[in-house]
Amino acid sequence: MKKVLFICLMIWFCNITSAQNTISGKVADQSGNPMSGANVFLPEQNKGTATGQTGDYKIENLPNGKIKMQFYFIGFAAEMKTVVLQDSNIVLNIIMNNTPIELPGIVVTGGYVSAQHENAVKIDVIEIRDIALSGTPNFMEALSTVPGVDMIAKGQGVSKPVIRGLSMNDILVMNNGVRIENYQFSENHPLGVDDNNIDKVEIIKGPASLLYGSDAIGGVFNFIKEKPAPIGEILGDYRTQLHSNTLGFNNSLGIKGASEHVFAGFRAGNKTHADYKQGGGDFVPNSRFNEWSFNLNSGYTGKPGTFKIFYDYFKQDLGMTVPPVKPLISEQGRKNEIWYQDLEHQLLSSQNMLYLGKFQWEINAAYQNALRKLQTTLDVPFIEMNLNTITYESKLHLPSDEKTEYIIGLQGMSQNNRNRNSRASQFLPNADINNLGFLGLSQYRFFNKLMLQGGLRYDRYITETFALGTEGAGDYHAPVAKDFTRLTGSVGATCNLIEQLLLRVNVAKAYRAPNLSELTSNGMHGARYEIGSENLNPENACETDISMHYHGEYLSLDLAGFYNQIDDYIYIAPTSDTTAAGVGIYRFSQTNANLLGGEAGLHVHPQSMSWLHLQATCSMVTGKQQNGNYLPFIPAQKIHYEARAEKGKIGLFLHPNIRISALSALRQHHPSPFEAPTDRYTLVNAGLSTDIKISNQCLNISLSVNNIFDTKYFDHLSTLKPMNYYNQGRNICLNLKIPFGITKNE
Repeated sequence: MKKVLFICLMIWFCNITSAQNTISGKVADQSGNPMSGANVFLPEQNKGTATGQTGDYKIENLPNGKIKMQFYFIGFAAEMKTVVLQDSNIVLNIIMNNTPIELPGIVVTGGYVSAQHENAVKIDVIEIRDIALSGTPNFMEALSTVPGVDMIAKGQGVSKPVIRGLSMNDILVMNNGVRIENYQFSENHPLGVDDNNIDKVEIIKGPASLLYGSDAIGGVFNFIKEKPAPIGEILGDYRTQLHSNTLGFNNSLGIKGASEHVFAGFRAGNKTHADYKQGGGDFVPNSRFNEWSFNLNSGYTGKPGTFKIFYDYFKQDLGMTVPPVKPLISEQGRKNEIWYQDLEHQLLSSQNMLYLGKFQWEINAAYQNALRKLQTTLDVPFIEMNLNTITYESKLHLPSDEKTEYIIGLQGMSQNNRNRNSRASQFLPNADINNLGFLGLSQYRFFNKLMLQGGLRYDRYITETFALGTEGAGDYHAPVAKDFTRLTGSVGATCNLIEQLLLRVNVAKAYRAPNLSELTSNGMHGARYEIGSENLNPENACETDISMHYHGEYLSLDLAGFYNQIDDYIYIAPTSDTTAAGVGIYRFSQTNANLLGGEAGLHVHPQSMSWLHLQATCSMVTGKQQNGNYLPFIPAQKIHYEARAEKGKIGLFLHPNIRISALSALRQHHPSPFEAPTDRYTLVNAGLSTDIKISNQCLNISLSVNNIFDTKYFDHLSTLKPMNYYNQGRNICLNLKIPFGITKNE
């Protein structure tokens, strides 16, 4: 029924008006030479094209109002332009400047579609090509190359992101702007995001409750979907990766097309990896994993607005390396048979923008279902839970000009958790969770030098659980009813003292409501017995961020520092008690805490060696409770170096490059009371990649070698370290992307 209504709505909008808005022009370089193949993209309309042989472009059937446009081409600084349409035809010519060092691009996660340098908090971006070139079976390792970002890992299949020392429910993960809800409270639970279907990942480091409510207390990962095909084209590609360490392969096939008004596409993927080999060559039992994914998208764009619908299906079978499997697995394998997580996640989302004169009305809604089963050695699942979540938001963009932006809106979530089929373990009770928030955002630019941003948000968060078990029994879950309200906000500024130098400062208040596990857990979880507390209060954070960015022609420099004060920080810690079976009991508690740290980055492009890039980044964070104890899951200080040589063209090879990098993690000698110190280590990686033009298509091929010297090491955030399993040893990865397409533009 929903699909029928959607189609009828599209037909109605197509016929209500015949007026046209058009933007056209030419794209040229600094010398006036036309640039063929430059990309022109309108992110809010999800519509784009590529320039022709003479640098010309034309985009028709656009709505009235303010339109933001992005122009980009490899090796040139991205340009963002804003135009105002009112039944008009606008000619916009663009001059793109060649840059040896890539300038910040366009981002969508900061509340506005804007240039990256316009946000009071820097939004880091990692492109899909960088993820593909990372040469790792687990794409989270590619994200951890961003300074200040790390991961808690249980082998290659299970990982959780860490931003500046905060993780799990303190980090919000989004799929194209939709918050992902899939039992994200545990370090043993993966992200649940398919990396085959993304264009880039945008990362906010620091509180973002103003924009997204609870759970964004430490930061945000937003996985942005791949762009639609240019107007008049049908494109596709086949991607494959081969991995030596896990005997694994990743395969993905996608096709997409677009006309003036309609766009659509699909992608299907599969990953399969055997148990990984640790440094030294021994395999880690039951670290195998298998994944299947399928994605569909379609939409309409025209004068009334833009309407998009997405469907994502993602299934994962993730082996669990836990003590019971050690005597049961004697050789490296691929198939999941015992002690594995059987996960299915489905997401149906609709994202829409209506243009109502000088107003823009954004209406989004999503439904997602997360089915979680734990398979042990039994014939049936040991745990089986089902999480249904509906999220919705409505934002009204008020009349504004190039200097201003005003948004008011609301966001909500309705969620229920249900245990299924009376399994042997029911770790969490059945529960209903509801959240509603109201927000207002504004920004103002002064003299093209100073940008002020700020906003306020009010949230109400209600959790109701049902009794589970027999009253008086040790594993009884009493009903819980919690009702929290919070006021959060932020204020920040960016200042261009000179063209190359940007200063940022931001102060933000954020909150996180205690999750279902923290409030109600009473049972076995992994290899420990966890007990929650219904008396927990929401976490409340206040973070100050100060950063600087310098961007010269041959050098760029980034410096950032932060201080985050968290009241009622929630954590789990072991007790001296054990169950009747001798299993250690862990309890959730609260304390005040603070985190202090920063990041730095340097990129040098020697003028006399135009083919060489030298880069270095470092990050550090310290987290303490008010009693002086250190917080858990705080990453070691890390330094990353890279030297990269690249040319524009060598014979048939386009953009060939070769790189060598090193990652040095210092000794983590400030563990929490129930962690052990971790020694320092250094890893050396190398890789090469190139495009090869065949007819009108560019085949991409790359070869990566990670941990070249097969170093034996423990990362401090590895949950396999207590079992004395090292992180992954040497891995050789071959990556191939074969594009194909039909162009109808003339």
